[in-house]
Parts: sequence; structure tokens; C-alpha cells
Amino acid sequence: MSKIISVCIPKGGVGKTTTAVNLAASLAVAEKKTLLIDVDPFGASAIALGFTSDKINASLAEVFAFTHSLKSAIHRTGLEYLDFVPSNVYSINMHDKFIKYSENRLILKNAIREVESYYDYIILDCPPVLKGISTNALVASDSILIPIKSGHFSLEAVDRLFNYFEWIKEIANPGLSIEGIILTMYEKDSKVTKISERELKIKYSKYLLNTVIPNTNLLNESTFYGKPLCLYKIDSEGAIAYLNLASEILKNNIKLEKELI
Repeated sequence: MSKIISVCIPKGGVGKTTTAVNLAASLAVAEKKTLLIDVDPFGASAIALGFTSDKINASLAEVFAFTHSLKSAIHRTGLEYLDFVPSNVYSINMHDKFIKYSENRLILKNAIREVESYYDYIILDCPPVLKGISTNALVASDSILIPIKSGHFSLEAVDRLFNYFEWIKEIANPGLSIEGIILTMYEKDSKVTKISERELKIKYSKYLLNTVIPNTNLLNESTFYGKPLCLYKIDSEGAIAYLNLASEILKNNIKLEKELI
């Protein structure tokens, strides 16, 4: 049975898609069979993996419209253990339909059942908003990974997400948990970073992961070449950080499995 993780926070510009793509790639490097599903209509994950519209056969939009199965929308990537499902919402009309279909919050959960036995991890890249498509993702997930860039607005977004997390647990997914909070675009000596870390430790210390993702231009640069950083420059600081994140998540889940036995 796979572990399904939503990468989610109601705030743009915090490295959410970068984290989803590079975490999924890093799990694949660790030879864990991984499926990345782009739940964000903007489709940034496809760009980061080098998928243009002419390379996409079917997508999550067609899955939500019940014209394709999730299995038929799976695409191979440059990594042996990483598969990908694009969102491919390329028109206003399709976007509106995608949003409308997502009002049925069980569509994604039911679609994933067809393929989850094939994967160790399924990573969902959520849009930077709550409700709608993000609700679909959280209902389908086992846990939430929360990427956060230091700053006041990001801290407020974490508060909103935790409130929404409790609501989802109450109405639809009582087993949902927090995978962790990961600091992205990290600048060690910044005053904003120090304030943000202090506030997070006061309110959410048990969820803070040990790994931090440094602020590096290589993460943005690699997207221009349609590659996760581990394929673009594996010995770079950013690639190593995401490999460490994958390692930390794997270790935490092994520990959790032992506690449940």
C-alpha cells in the first residue's frame, strides 16, 4: 500500500511545486516507486519535468471528467522509479469544468485506488488555495507536507492550513496527519528566518522537520531544462537538501510503521 502525501499550503511563492517535484524525484532516486500527480490547474509540475502539451496523452482533467482512468494518464519520466500525471488544464473552459468536477471531493481518492498498489509513494502537488481541488487531494491523502518560506504571510497561511486540516479530518478523512513542515528558500542569517523559526517552534515544534531547503538559484534554473535538480546537478546544495528530505521522510515512516506494529 502506498503512502499518499499532499504538498499543500494556501500561499504562492513558497516553493510548493519545487518541493513536490524534487521530493518525488529524490524518493525515486532512493528506488521507491513514486507517482507525482499535478493537482494544480496551473500545471507547473509538468513544466518542471519537461512536459509540454504535445508530450501529454491524457491528464487529471480527463480523469475528473470521467473520460480517462488515472492509469491511462500516467507518463514516464527521466527517472526509472518516477511516474507523473499532469493536470493539463490548458483552456478557461477546461479550467472551469475542472473546478466544477472537483466539488465531488471523492473523485481523486477513488481514481487513485486503481494504481496505489503499484507505488510506494504518491505525491500530490496542490494549488495554493484551500477548498475545491485541494479538498480532493486532502481527502485522498494520508498526510500533508507543508513547505514554508520565512515571512509573516507564510506563517498566517500555516495557521489557515491547520484549521482546514482539522475540518477535513472531522468531515471526510479522520486518518489524515501532518507529515511535517519544511522550511524552503532558507537563509540562515536572515532576521526574518530567525523570527519565523521562533514562531514555528512556539506553535508547531513537533511538526518541524530537521531538513531545510536552501535559497539557491539552481532550483529555478533546473526548471528551464525540465529536470528535477537531482538530474540537473545532483551534487548541488539544493539537490542534497531534497535527498535529505526524502531520507528523513522515509526514516520517519519506518519509525511510524514500527510503532503501529
